[in-house]
Parts: sequence; structure tokens; C-alpha cells
Amino acid sequence: MNKVLIIGLDSVPPELLFDRLLDELPNIKKLYKTGAHAKFRTCDPPITVPAWMVMMTGKNPGQLGIYGFRHRRGYGYRDGYIVNSASVKEPTVWDVIGRQGLKTCVVGLPPGYPPKPISGYSVSCMITPGLDKEYTYPPELKKEIADVVGDYVFDVTFRVEDRDTIKKQLFEMTEKRFELAKHLAATKDWNLFILHEIGFDRLHHAFWKYFDPEHPKYVAGNKYEGIAKEYYRFADKKIGELVAAAGSDVDVFILSDHGSKAMKGAFCVNQWLEREGFLTLKSKPSGVLDIEKTDVDWEKTKAWGWGGYYARIFLNVKGREANGVVDPADVQKTKALLKERFMEIKDPSGRTMRNYVFEPEEVYGEAVGDKPDLMVYFDDLDWRSAGTLGHDSLYLSENDTGPDDSVHSVNGVFLYHPAGSTHERDLGTLNTKDFARNLLELLGVAPPPDIGGASMGLGDGRGGK
Repeated sequence: MNKVLIIGLDSVPPELLFDRLLDELPNIKKLYKTGAHAKFRTCDPPITVPAWMVMMTGKNPGQLGIYGFRHRRGYGYRDGYIVNSASVKEPTVWDVIGRQGLKTCVVGLPPGYPPKPISGYSVSCMITPGLDKEYTYPPELKKEIADVVGDYVFDVTFRVEDRDTIKKQLFEMTEKRFELAKHLAATKDWNLFILHEIGFDRLHHAFWKYFDPEHPKYVAGNKYEGIAKEYYRFADKKIGELVAAAGSDVDVFILSDHGSKAMKGAFCVNQWLEREGFLTLKSKPSGVLDIEKTDVDWEKTKAWGWGGYYARIFLNVKGREANGVVDPADVQKTKALLKERFMEIKDPSGRTMRNYVFEPEEVYGEAVGDKPDLMVYFDDLDWRSAGTLGHDSLYLSENDTGPDDSVHSVNGVFLYHPAGSTHERDLGTLNTKDFARNLLELLGVAPPPDIGGASMGLGDGRGGK
């Protein structure tokens, strides 16, 4: 029976880890040169939650009913909620192997709060409200964590202008996360160990314009120009220490849930919907406001949207929404018209954006839960969706909800080093939806019949072959 260590690096793109920075990272490079690597095509949408749960359940976002962190509650106009561990109804890989008596240690994998019972140990994720909450299973693990690292850190506030403070807190958070992981890996009984580090995602969102010459706001010679190399080198050292603590007989994965790239801007989706006649306001916003705080005339509004790395569009349907105006018989026609209009949107230079517009059912087949009516990627995800109103233009050069320099891309990283492997293999492009099945097979557990997925060919690399 194999022991497996998974190191999850949130938001890491292959262009950084495998290309630009690999020679700076001796521990990762060693695993890369003696293991299997690939681009890791994420789910739609490429968001931390649901992407990790797609990986860990073998179910797509439609089957999970998870379309991002924030969800609309039912068919209300203003009531939303944040996904947590209770939102995940499907069994995870650690649930499956736990039924066979195997033990898992999970640190930081979202959504991990509140902690659920597990055959093993768990530490919750970045959505944890604070240290005063119960954030471990079993509960007594909390005291052990305090003894090992002091005040544990779940996340950093990254949408602020004070980059010096972000940098300091980012390194401190990652230091504590890996110190805890090393302790648990060395002292606990486990068959599967999963560590998730959110710090990479926060680094990219807070600092991308400082280190990427292709970012529209990049300025050569700035004080943070070397921060990506500095942080990745720091994390590489910690990864080497964790791999050593886990033992030489362990299969190692380094994975990311999606990639990152430079943000070109934000497109004001609700202002555009207003201009196109789908959204009506009773009065002009007094400044820049979230749509929930504006005076929407719902009896004259056909559609509105939410901002984020992609746009979620909701129709105002008669008999579904309280003040619905779109006849149910006209829903598909309205969606078709919106799709057509979205596909015609141009960027500030007059170039037609490479927009992608789809219904959840078109991508997932089954789509449960609090889903949007349409999902929109602006310009191949180079542009964010800005949901606020009151701007002077449809195009913003900055994020509308606080500083953010990067957007998400569809390819993450996949690196697999079987114990004893001595040669490099390029597996091309793999898909996150296949991972759960292949992981269970590596652990010697038969995947449940309802877990789909294709073979990744991972067994071909064991024993150095």
C-alpha cells in the first residue's frame, strides 16, 4: 500500500513553476526531473472552491452545486452566502479511504471550515473566522498546534495597498503552515497527507504587476520585482523539508487548482446590462456601489450580474423571483439574446473580446444547487467582472473591490514523483476531474462506481521505471 503526500500550491501556473522559476527551486526541480509532470486543466469556473473539491471528489461543479466561494441563496435579490465544508455533500477521497481503515491528515484544504470528523486529522482553511473557533479534528489537536507554532495563521488580508505588511504576513503564514505540516507528517499515523498553501494565490493577487513585465501596470526596477522568486524559493525550501519529514517511501504530488496571469482590467457587467436595456435603476447610484445597495427597479429588470473572476448572470423570471418579469416561456430566448450581446463586446481598443458564455447545464450536464443562469468569461479571463455600479466607464484598469493584480487561468500544475522514481516524464495535459479516481487506485482502494475519470498513467512510473 502506497503512502501519498499531496502539496497543494493554490493558483500556481506552469509558466511560473515549470518554466520561469524552476531552475531557482532545487527541491521542486529534483522531483520534476525524476518524476512526471503535466499541465493540469482545471474545472469551469477556475476558482479555488470548487476546483479542489473537483479534484478530491471526482465530481464536477454542477454535480457538487458549487460555482465559486459566494452563492446566491435561492432566488432572492440580495441574500448570499459563502461556501463552507457543509456545502460539500459528495464523499471526498479521505471519506472513501477512511471507510477502509486508512487515515488522512488534511491541512488547510478549502472549504475545510467547520472541520468535519475524519479518519485521521484535519486543520481547517482560510475561511476560518479566527483562532477562537474550533478549527481542528479532533478538537484537542488545536492545543497541539499552539504548542508547535503559536498563533496559527489561516490567511492574510491581500486586497490592501500596504504591500510591505502583506509580504511580512505572507512569509510568516507560510512558515507556520509548513512547520505544522512537518510536525504532523513526522508524528501522526497517515496513509494520505494533504497540505494546502493559499500563500501563492495571495502573492499573485497582491504582487503580480510588480514581477511580471507583461502586466499593463508593470514598472521595471520596482522594490517588489524579485518577490515571486523570493517567495517561491522560500516555499521550495519548506517543500524539501516536508518531503524529507514524510519519508523516502512516500509518493509525492505537487498540484495547483488553477493558474494565474496578469489582469488587464475589469468589465462593468451591470453597467453594461443597464446600457443594453436588461437592467433598470430607479435612480443613479451616489458613488460606486454594489448592486445590492443600488435602487434597482426589479419590475423593469430582466437580468443582473455578480462580479468576480467571471460573471454570474441571473434572470428575473416570473413565478421564480419575487418581482420577476421574464416569462418562463421566454427564458431561453432571453439567454440566447444575452449570449449574442456578450459575444459582441469590444475592449477599449475596439477589438472584439474573446468572451465565453455558457449555461451551467451545457458544461456540467447536471447542475444542482444555487446556480447562475449564465456564466461569462471576459476575454479568455484576462478581464475580471466588476459588479458595482456608478463608474464613469465600462472598463476599469483596477479591480472594483480592492487592489488585485492577477486573474485566474485554466491550467495549473501537476507534478508526481513516485517513491523510487529516477526519470522524467512529460504527461502533456491532464484534467483535475480524473484525479480522485487515480489517487484512490494508488492508495489501493477501489473507486466508488459513481466516480468518473480516466487513467492518468501514474502507475507506469513506479519503481523508477
